[in-house]
Amino acid sequence: MKKRIWIFIAALFVVACQDQPNQPDAFGNFESDELIISAETNGKLLDFAPEEGATLDTDQFIALVDTIQAALAIQQLAAQKASVETKKLNIAAQTEVLKAQKKNVVTNRDRIAAMLQEGAATRQQMDDVEGQLDVLDKQIASVQTQFSMVSRELDVVKAQQLLAAEQLRKCRVISPARGTVLQTYAQAGEMVTAGKPLLKMADISTLDLRVYVSGAQLSTVKTGQQVTVRIDDGAERYRELTGKVSWISDEAEFTPKIIQTKEERVKLVYAVKVKVPNDGSLKIGMPGEIRF
Repeated sequence: MKKRIWIFIAALFVVACQDQPNQPDAFGNFESDELIISAETNGKLLDFAPEEGATLDTDQFIALVDTIQAALAIQQLAAQKASVETKKLNIAAQTEVLKAQKKNVVTNRDRIAAMLQEGAATRQQMDDVEGQLDVLDKQIASVQTQFSMVSRELDVVKAQQLLAAEQLRKCRVISPARGTVLQTYAQAGEMVTAGKPLLKMADISTLDLRVYVSGAQLSTVKTGQQVTVRIDDGAERYRELTGKVSWISDEAEFTPKIIQTKEERVKLVYAVKVKVPNDGSLKIGMPGEIRF
């Protein structure tokens, strides 16, 4: 009788030690790449559209910072550019006048040179006309130098215009990607500075479940592999979703602090990310588990 009891107890022990078919292979938490959208310039926040929970599309308007200074700078530079361009046109016209005068003097010099060979002109007349040519050449060179300086001045004004246009562009805060507003840090009417966070957003249409597997499990995990993801569904039930392994760490690390037991914390594990389509039930930070 005692022998039968011991056999029965041993059988129960073996069954208890066997792996449970529904036991998960790894645990973790859902996460997403979060973006902090900040102001790019200083000024009063004239308009701030987003609300927490709202979905933003790529290039969608988020906020408007006071544009007066940038707009005035653009107007001032436009007037300055027009003035420099007028100065440049005047110098170009002056150059053409001097070149026309030089052409006439050259013609006169050639005529005097021919007359000098025939004895109908003097050497003094030839020296005088060559002196006039020398003066005109120096005047043309001086005007061309002024033309180059004005051209560089115009280039500076154009660069300043680009800078002012960029400052005006920075007054409009635009969404760089599609995502959901998780938290806002400002409201219309506030003074903001460049770099001040305005909101936090993330694309939660697909979340990453970051789990940790042991070295023994690593051989059973492959990038692109489909896995079963379970999340809590009530007090004692689970809901199953399908995920895909998107990333596997190439080096081991100690088990994160979220694992509470001392035995688990000292183990070396590998981080794994599983992408899971979000039907609205998944939230950043909530726990999940997977089976390979």
